[in-house]
Amino acid sequence: MATTRLLIVEDNLDISNLHKMIFTDQGYEVDTAFNGAQALEKTRHSIPDLIVLDVMLPDIDGYEICRRLRETSRTSHIPIIFVTQKDERGDRLQGLELGADDYIAKPFDNEELKLRVQGALRRAERESLTDPRSGLPSGQLIEEQLRRIIHADNWAYIEIKVENFIPFREVYGFVAADDALRFTALQINETLDEIGGEDDFVGNAGGESFVVITSQDRARKVIERLKTKFEIEILTQYSFIDRGNGFILAPDSTGTVQKQAFMRLSVGLVTPEDGEFADIREITEVASAKRRENR
Repeated sequence: MATTRLLIVEDNLDISNLHKMIFTDQGYEVDTAFNGAQALEKTRHSIPDLIVLDVMLPDIDGYEICRRLRETSRTSHIPIIFVTQKDERGDRLQGLELGADDYIAKPFDNEELKLRVQGALRRAERESLTDPRSGLPSGQLIEEQLRRIIHADNWAYIEIKVENFIPFREVYGFVAADDALRFTALQINETLDEIGGEDDFVGNAGGESFVVITSQDRARKVIERLKTKFEIEILTQYSFIDRGNGFILAPDSTGTVQKQAFMRLSVGLVTPEDGEFADIREITEVASAKRRENR
């Protein structure tokens, strides 16, 4: 399973380093930010699985950071634990009203913070809010986004599947396969950072299947850029020898070892031009059919 990523937002260097050490020892991948602007920038470029967020920061306070993250589709699902000097009921309520998942007041026991982080991550996974491998929204959150767009005008639903993923997993193993899914999520997010919109949504529909919801006018450009980028960057997931050969040797469905192509993306695009949809399942079914046609 891919390493869970935490973002620690804390302007006190000693506390930040302590938390980074504690959670790194727990097996998490930890990044840090020392002010609000840095936190928003890092979150936009590399979406963490959870944020430990100090309320009192030198530029933007934690409440405003939380509000901005909750208002943006690609970051609205991230569990947030507020850390603050204050323990007033009003402050706690303000944080919870903004969508924080938990609230802990300084000074606190580090063991308590670890347990709160573990609890928030378990809740997110149990509620099908995020895929544990890619870290992207899944299940319920994808459905919510589909319900949001079904009666709107300017939208595009893009279904994406990583083709030739199974042969890669057979040769390189489950850990490398999980890393490839995380890598794919990163490629999609980077593409949307370059040419997408702030409210574009990325989800992991399960396994090697992803979804993007963007505007109709940006959709084809996003697809073209993503497929080109993926075709080049995915080579980094293969060994030097396999890259030189231009293929891998892996068993097919009958168990016979065959030359297998590298991973690539197949895409199905649905927009309001495809007709009126009475149910969100109709959108996903049309997208799947189009993707299979374009493989």
